[in-house]
Amino acid sequence: MSVFTDAQVAFLAGRRLARLATVGRDGTPHVTPVGMWSHNTERDTIDVTGRAFATTKKFRDVAATGRAAIVIDDLASTDPWQPRGVEVRGRAEAAPGEPAFVRIHPDRVISWGIDE
Repeated sequence: MSVFTDAQVAFLAGRRLARLATVGRDGTPHVTPVGMWSHNTERDTIDVTGRAFATTKKFRDVAATGRAAIVIDDLASTDPWQPRGVEVRGRAEAAPGEPAFVRIHPDRVISWGIDE
């Protein structure tokens, strides 16, 4: 059983830009856009990667704190436009390797504009 609703899973299947939020060792938040992410249906996680990902601040932050959040959203092309999105917060792991990636295990999932 997925932590995501059917509508959320369908929304996550599309290609969208996302924003990954992490916290540095000093408690300072760090938010950055990411384009290489996916819903890992086998593990029911959100996996994020990118170019030279293991060298990035976001990767180091997750390795140090074990926490992350991601927002995947867009504007529906209706008139008027409707914001739609999914926010996932949770425990995260920084997995080195080729490719290196961050895996977010959802503790909390919030969505808007997609379940109606």
